[in-house]
Amino acid sequence: VQLVESGGGLAQPGGSPKPSCVASGFTFTYNWMYRARQTPGKELEGRQTINSAGTTTFYDKSVKGRFTMSRHNANNTMYLQMNGLKTDGTGVYYCVTNQPWRQGVLAASRAPGSHWGQGTQVTVSS
Repeated sequence: VQLVESGGGLAQPGGSPKPSCVASGFTFTYNWMYRARQTPGKELEGRQTINSAGTTTFYDKSVKGRFTMSRHNANNTMYLQMNGLKTDGTGVYYCVTNQPWRQGVLAASRAPGSHWGQGTQVTVSS
């Protein structure tokens, strides 16, 4: 199983990067996918998900209305459109699957059998 991420980098406040995650080694169309963020000095935050068909998404209130998850199952790819970036958007963003999701929050500790991308750094700075 591989989740290969790209599309991060340096962005200005208000910018709109669109990190992507290409999956292989499993049946992508069966899996819910998640986005988690690691910020220095803070716990892993995971509050965005998209269902296997791409028809249902959930966002934490801090990004709702600004971030949009989507997926293209024919290409085994998930996207995170980030609009209206704020400086607190800096962090390493991970693509995740097979990880417990409870009450709108992704479990912070990597569960056995879960799969994580290598992470893509997004730095918001003017």
